[in-house]
This record gives sequence, structure tokens and C-alpha cells, in this order.
Amino acid sequence: MPASPQTASTDRAFSDRAFTDPAFDSGVFTLSLDFELAWGSRDIARDLPALLRAARVTRQRVFDALLALLDEHSIVATWATVGSLFRAGATRVRGVLHPDVVPPRHAWRAAPWFDGVPEGTEAEHPEFYARSLVLRLRDAGQEIGSHSFSHVIFGDPGCSRETARTELARCVAEAAELGISLRSFVFPRNVQGHGDLLAQHGFTCWRGLEPAWYRHRAVPGVVGRLAHLADVARAAPPPTVMPFRDPHGLWCIPASASFLPIDGSRRLIPVSRRVERCLVGLERAARERRICHLWLHPINLAGTAEGDPERMLGGLRTVLARAAQLRDGGSLEILPMATVAARAAASVS
Repeated sequence: MPASPQTASTDRAFSDRAFTDPAFDSGVFTLSLDFELAWGSRDIARDLPALLRAARVTRQRVFDALLALLDEHSIVATWATVGSLFRAGATRVRGVLHPDVVPPRHAWRAAPWFDGVPEGTEAEHPEFYARSLVLRLRDAGQEIGSHSFSHVIFGDPGCSRETARTELARCVAEAAELGISLRSFVFPRNVQGHGDLLAQHGFTCWRGLEPAWYRHRAVPGVVGRLAHLADVARAAPPPTVMPFRDPHGLWCIPASASFLPIDGSRRLIPVSRRVERCLVGLERAARERRICHLWLHPINLAGTAEGDPERMLGGLRTVLARAAQLRDGGSLEILPMATVAARAAASVS
């Protein structure tokens, strides 16, 4: 089975000029969350029951704790949410799920794209539908962004222009039904593509890759993964970043670091090293008046296959508490992606 693309960089992300346009009066901390439940890995999962268990743990033990943690520290994060989670359920029409969405033809998946996605309600299939959770995010004042409608890989050749267009149109429509305007976009698996369509559908910003040498497209995937693990293991200072305009007029807000999961071999790296790396990034952002942009998947906070979220949530709690301290001391702002983009636009107008 052909491998799914994992990341794709942009040349601009490695340009010095990319980080010189906007200006901020203080450092900024941005937290973006790829909220996808089972949608994020169902096309490549070798153990689908384990993925579904992790999705249920995310709903039962992670979501409430994470939202409470954000509320405790008065932090608004960007929840880049798969559009299908906006729904309370779905049914097939003449045997076809979502006939208005043109499915992708990704080389690593032989079956039709929506095969295996269950019909029914959120109560019956909480791993695939989550309108009640999206409403709670909306009512809590969190920023809700988009992570596509069904987690297609926008920059892959199998994602046609019509696939991208129908995915985005459906996301905007689902959000509008709940009174939500989508402004921030996170590309599934960080593989960028069809950026002009984002602008046409009302988006103002998207998350780019970390400006690290191992994120460049010329670096072999295995080398990049090992280098990233080494950076986390030694708590290497993550880059601070600044937003830049892409060719379509959108603001790219590069990431600084991910909050690495603890599954598989990654569990050998203590959570404390992840935390230390993030804390260094916060201090640098405050000192340099730049951005520390941390991102993660809520489903990864569920921990290992057995579901033990306490260690990861505890580590994140330490990071958010320090960000709040720096904010309260006047050296750091905590802003979601759409607000960063608006500030950047205002500073260069």
C-alpha cells in the first residue's frame, strides 16, 4: 500500500524575509488543536478498534479536562475541527454518504473514501459525529477553525480541485448552520494544497510547518522523524515564528512545536522533556516579541492504547499555567490563530 504523505513544506517557510513584515508589542502564545476523533487516521489505521477506543477516551476523559484547563487560565485556543464532527449524524442517500462531496482518490486507499464510515447519530457513533462538543466549544468562546470536512489530504495528487472545493463548501455550510464563521484552517497531515480556494471560502489564515531544517521537502521522511524526536528528547529550543502573507493573501502562521504523543517508541521520551521544550519556547517568545505556536491532537492526549491521559494533560497544564503567568506579567499575549492574522494585517496596513 502506498504511503500517505505526512508533511509538505513551503519554500517561503524557510525565507528570512517571511518573518520580518508584521510587528507585535509583546510575545504571543498560540495553541492550535487538530480536533478530528476517528477521522484523522481512519484511512491509514492498521488497528481500527484501537483508534475508535482512543476517540472514545478523548470524548470521555480528555475533552472536558482540556476545555476546563483552557477556561481555568482564560485561554482561547484554535480548535481546527473536521467538518463531519459538526454533524449530529448522517445517513446514506441511495447508498452514498455525502453525495455533494467529491471524494479523493488517494493512492494508499483502494476502497471508496467514505466506505467504513457508519450511518447513524452521535449517540450511536460518537467517534465520527460530535455536534454536542462543537456547540460546547462555541458556547465557551473558543475559536473554531477547519481541518477539512473528512480529513482529505489537500496537497496530495489524489485530492482534485473539485474535492477541495466541495470539502471547503461543506465545512462552511456546516459551521454556518451553528452560527460559526470559519477563519483558520489547518491542512490535514500538514500537507498544503489548493490555498486559493481557502481565500475564496472566507479563510484568513492557515498553519504552516515549523521552520526546521528537517521539515524541508528535500529531507527524507525517516531522517526528519528521527531529528524531530532528537529535538524533543533533548528539549531543544523550538523556533519562534512570525506570520507572513502567502501568494493568495492569506496569513500563514507557522508552528513552533508539536506536543509529541506518547504512543509507540515515543513513550521512551519523558513527558517532562516535552514540557521543558515548550517552556523554553514561551520564554523566548516573550523575550523576542515573537510567536510560540504549539499544536497538538486532542486524541493524542488520550495517551497509549490503554488510554491514560493524565500524564499528557498534566504536562500541558504546566505549559498553559506558565503561559498565563507570562501573560499576567505583561510580557506575553495568548491569541488564537484568527486573531494573530487580524493583528498581523493591522500592523502592516
